[in-house]
Amino acid sequence: MMVAMPKPTYPKRTFSGARQAVKRRMLRGAVAVEFALLLIPMLLLALGAAEYGRALYQYNTLVKTVRDSARLLSQYNPAADPADYSLALTQARCLAVHGNTGCSGPELAPGLTTGMVKIASATATTDAGTVITLVEVKIEGYQFEFVLDPLKLMGTGKDTLAFDEIRATMSQL
Repeated sequence: MMVAMPKPTYPKRTFSGARQAVKRRMLRGAVAVEFALLLIPMLLLALGAAEYGRALYQYNTLVKTVRDSARLLSQYNPAADPADYSLALTQARCLAVHGNTGCSGPELAPGLTTGMVKIASATATTDAGTVITLVEVKIEGYQFEFVLDPLKLMGTGKDTLAFDEIRATMSQL
């Protein structure tokens, strides 16, 4: 038969109030050091996310303006009236760069020029024998410039991010 042994009791160790105050003061400095060590990587992460978010915003802006320019040109028939179409080409380039057909105001994206906007027309014949005229508007060679790239601070980043060709194709009248 087993006999239950009583649980041993140990005296509680207590610290004097003065020792507790010293301990608290020592920990206060440790928290400040930990915060300082974590602040730098957290700031780099936040700045990197903000810069790449800005790059995506500019890319999306360029995609929309190229689509709007192609939509503008889809309303014209280049064979019917070449003079009107020539004016529409100029307006489409202005629309892609400035957001309006009058070429007024700042560029929608810094460094974007009308020379980067390329417009091409092509005709295609369907199986049913219908001739379709297509217009393609694209932006080539646009470079997004970082304001502050965290990768560059660490020595591995670049000053710019090259966007691929941004293009939109629509059929014309």
